[in-house]
Amino acid sequence: MSFVQRTGQHLRHPPAGVPVRLPPHPGRFLQRHYLAPLAMNQSDAARRLGMSRRRLHELVHGQRAVSPDTALRCALVFGSDAAFLLAMQSAWDSFHAWKQMRAQSRLLPQP
Repeated sequence: MSFVQRTGQHLRHPPAGVPVRLPPHPGRFLQRHYLAPLAMNQSDAARRLGMSRRRLHELVHGQRAVSPDTALRCALVFGSDAAFLLAMQSAWDSFHAWKQMRAQSRLLPQP
């Protein structure tokens, strides 16, 4: 039995704290607000951050999540706010979890 079947919810509106519209991915935010203004390519940024170029590439293209480790590295190197990056990741994750839950609920009979 799914969550929707157990709770009987129709999932019309997201719960509090879940964005209604697609939030920006934190990796793309890093690219736009830190790497681009500093004219820093991904190779240099990856070296400074102590991560592989592939990891950073996946991050700035929205294919990888910002982990607490990555958020702290960005805070130390770029002076960004680690908690803000993690909040952005949480918004991204909750939006997509909500979207998936709604898609699954459409397949279920409604009470």
